[in-house]
Amino acid sequence: MDAALRQVEAAPAPPPAFPREVPIQYGAALLVLVLVAAPLLPVLLQSLLDGALYDDEYTLTLANFARLARTSGFGQVLLNTVILAGLTTIVAQGLGTIAAILFGRTDMPFARTLGELFLWPLYLSALVLSFGWYAVYGPSGYLTLLWPSVLGDAPWNLYSLGGMAAIAGVSQAPLAYIYCLSSATLTDPSLEEAARVSGAGTGRTLWRITLPLMMPAIAYSAVLNFTIGLELLSVPLIFGDPAGITVLTTFLFNNGISSPRPDHGLVATAAALMLAVVCFLVWLQNRMLGNTRRFITLGGKATRPRPFRLGMLRWPIFALALLYILAAVIAPIGMLVLRAFTSFLSPMIPLSEVLTVSNFVTIFDYPVYSRAVWNSFVVSLVGGALATALIGLIAVIVHRSEFRFRNALHYLALFPRAVPGVVAGVGFFYAFALLPGLGVLRNSIWILVIAFTMRFIPTGIGAVAPMLLQVSPDLDRAARVQGADWWTTSRRIVLPLMRPALVGCFTVLFISFFKEYSTAIFLFAPGSEVIGTALLQLWVQGEVGLVAALAAIQVAVIAVCVAAVRGLFGVKLHG
Repeated sequence: MDAALRQVEAAPAPPPAFPREVPIQYGAALLVLVLVAAPLLPVLLQSLLDGALYDDEYTLTLANFARLARTSGFGQVLLNTVILAGLTTIVAQGLGTIAAILFGRTDMPFARTLGELFLWPLYLSALVLSFGWYAVYGPSGYLTLLWPSVLGDAPWNLYSLGGMAAIAGVSQAPLAYIYCLSSATLTDPSLEEAARVSGAGTGRTLWRITLPLMMPAIAYSAVLNFTIGLELLSVPLIFGDPAGITVLTTFLFNNGISSPRPDHGLVATAAALMLAVVCFLVWLQNRMLGNTRRFITLGGKATRPRPFRLGMLRWPIFALALLYILAAVIAPIGMLVLRAFTSFLSPMIPLSEVLTVSNFVTIFDYPVYSRAVWNSFVVSLVGGALATALIGLIAVIVHRSEFRFRNALHYLALFPRAVPGVVAGVGFFYAFALLPGLGVLRNSIWILVIAFTMRFIPTGIGAVAPMLLQVSPDLDRAARVQGADWWTTSRRIVLPLMRPALVGCFTVLFISFFKEYSTAIFLFAPGSEVIGTALLQLWVQGEVGLVAALAAIQVAVIAVCVAAVRGLFGVKLHG
């Protein structure tokens, strides 16, 4: 830090006649505006047209909304969507809240290790987790076939709203865990001590003191999980469609990309409806977050609450927690990886007779699959780097400049939180079809880089902004006093100090780009496949072994990224 200041002081320079920050700041703001508006405006416009957006002639109309309301079965689609999102939220919140208390506030053995394993579904896409659950608990899953020989018919059915909610709930439970854990560990210990002094036991103190103080975090994460539940695509696509259960995302998919004659008006209207609902839920999250200061109980003393003692229940509760981790996290991921190294996986056949690497050989022998792996690397590496650079620039403009529109830029950069992946995919499809001269990008991986960047700007801002706010503004002022302009100060003082946060941001974006699929399925073309789109194509063709091999590659890459960034840089990729 001192070396950076001396470097600036050694070479003071008068500010240029025309401030360089003007084109930089306005250029960044315009770029973000284009990225955010590009997928939204075409969707909204298409919902008001009687023909396709790219037709020569069309007229404005509201008929699409009436037609959507009269579409046969659409009411059931909305009901299924709400039920699935609601059940998913209940499962995720229940598991996340219990895990936060057990792993963060009790003396349960190996709580830290189990907490780290509990987070793993957060790092993987719901698409990969769905395949893992199918490999274990599907109709021909390993445990489903093993169960009758021991205990009779298997009591679960993944091809139902309850089964889908269980998969999605486990996938989203880490989000509730992160929010609730932060709240549980910051509780004022004097309140719990007062309850203990009054004779309250562990259970009563948890129920009457700790849980009520966690309610803001529980409520906020519940709205977040309900929002994500509305946007689910992979789980209802894999388990809902075969059972005739349609939700709003699969309605968009089936009437859009997978339809031989897409109904653009209907698709855009349904996408606009989803966008409106999600925007409302994101607004509700912000309102709830703004009101949580009234629940703050931690004052000036940095005292950590005393762990709750479980007594004789320590090991039984540990056994139950370990059983959950094994059944819901390790088994789906492990069985999926194991399936990748077998020609067929069944408890009726000895494993030694079916071990093979032929699935991986096939992946790399067929250009379409090897290209999907390579495209995923390129999109994640190059796109993650470009997005990190843009996010770093946005952060210093918003938090360390006098740009007159910095508040508007901040709001605009966070707005993609309200844009579901399927809506972004539909919107960019229309945008690139409408605008002349973009046909080359439309059939390349660069459209994916652009779409993914827009989707994950808020994620990157969340990784960078906290550290930037910790950097003292005195450093900026000292550099400016020596004659450095805003851009020199940002480039030579602020951004170098943000390097650890930028490394964490790049890693988060690399993982997010690498596992993203819901946006890509509306945008990819032959030659621009990525792992997510190839997985869905292989699943439709019934190539379970190749699906497992591609999914195992994704799991391995993400595992290496998570381990490397945490081991080398000490950066956590959550919370």
